[in-house]
Amino acid sequence: MTRVLEFVVALIMVFVLAVIVALFLPSSAHIDRSIQISHNPRQIYDVINNFRRFQDYAGGELTAQDPATKFTLSGPAYGQGATINWSGSPGTVGDGSLVNKSGNIDITNKSEVVWDLTNNWHGTDKVFTITVVPNQRQNVSTVTWSYDVDYGWNLIARYSQLWIHGEPATTIQYGLDGLQTMLAGINNGDYTGMNPGLYRTPATPVLLVSVTAPYTVDDLDSAKATAMQQIKAAMGKLGVKAAGPTTTIATAFGDGKFTFDLAVPIDTTTLTIDGKSYDLATLPPRPTAAELEAAAPASASSTAPASGASAGEPASASSVAPPAAAGGAPAPGSLDKLNQLIVDANVRAMIMPASEVLEGTWTGAANVRQMRLNLQAYASTHGYKYDVTTHRMFDQLASMPTADDQDKVFRVFLPVEDAPAQTPEQAAGLSAPLTALDPALWTSAAPPAAEAKPADKAKPEARKKPEHRKARRHHR
Repeated sequence: MTRVLEFVVALIMVFVLAVIVALFLPSSAHIDRSIQISHNPRQIYDVINNFRRFQDYAGGELTAQDPATKFTLSGPAYGQGATINWSGSPGTVGDGSLVNKSGNIDITNKSEVVWDLTNNWHGTDKVFTITVVPNQRQNVSTVTWSYDVDYGWNLIARYSQLWIHGEPATTIQYGLDGLQTMLAGINNGDYTGMNPGLYRTPATPVLLVSVTAPYTVDDLDSAKATAMQQIKAAMGKLGVKAAGPTTTIATAFGDGKFTFDLAVPIDTTTLTIDGKSYDLATLPPRPTAAELEAAAPASASSTAPASGASAGEPASASSVAPPAAAGGAPAPGSLDKLNQLIVDANVRAMIMPASEVLEGTWTGAANVRQMRLNLQAYASTHGYKYDVTTHRMFDQLASMPTADDQDKVFRVFLPVEDAPAQTPEQAAGLSAPLTALDPALWTSAAPPAAEAKPADKAKPEARKKPEHRKARRHHR
């Protein structure tokens, strides 16, 4: 009996001592970790001011504990009120959420993003604060991720701060490392002031010519002028009219060359070629890259022309090489390997599908490519999905074709998926609506043929490298 009493007394003493120690422990705790990220600070800020990329840089720490963890987004897509929720097994990550408490903050000197945290960690008023401090001289930013928690008079919870350098610190470091890795895969450009918008473009019938040219202003001007002459000649034969601005559909860049389709919207989806009627709306969809690769061996032996189908019903030709007409040219009325209707040797017809797009406007022909990269970077930091191989970028000439290169205005479009209704700039009233263009831009007389420069013509040195040309953003 004496031993039992001694044991009970010892337990009481230990308990009292534990209470006394807990009373002297702080009622709150703080921890932070920092990392240097060599990336544009605006992009860093945009990533952390929304949760659409959270799973890509920080969510993996939760799914590593419980692969069945589910994430859902709610509230605004960006800024204050944006929310991410997760649910997992009670014995692992449990249920939790992060709510963005920050507004749109100027990134010039220092910015903070505050997330209210709800999860199964001890304590209340749990907050993550992420601070971005740019160092313009070194072209790096210091990103500090901190965690603050209030334990109040919960004495048991106060003891949990002894392990704060465990799970909270691990979560923070994982998020910082993941953020650095993710940003490394995004084009490190400055899209400040771009003010893009999210819109929907309609399905549009077009005539187009595929072009590959050196990426210099003169070469592109020459190639586009030649392609436009071919399209205008085809329009005359088909009896159709231009119904929209000249459109450049980007395909690929490589070895200093640009591959693209020059397209002109037309006023009908039905074309008559050699007395047969073809409805562009019935063409098979453009094959995927995998389908093209699989069809390559069969294309050499396949010669079935689309013109053999009934009027308005071209044969499916996702694996069909264009059959040769007289002189070895593709037969008009058949389909090429991309399921585009062959109008003549170089001109094709198709319908550009309706799509959700991220749009920005640029002034100056020299650096439209930079605008394309900026739109991709913007989509990446804001969590808009895109695939420029399957859904290619395109731009429209939104000024007169006869304008000087440095004064030409281009509307650049990136097809996107899983995007909200508006960009933050639209919500703030900084992006003008995507208004219809003046028909005079495409109904006016085309530039004279003499403006097309032969490929072997010597070019002034100032025109060799378009990146040295002055290109201005167009603030709408």
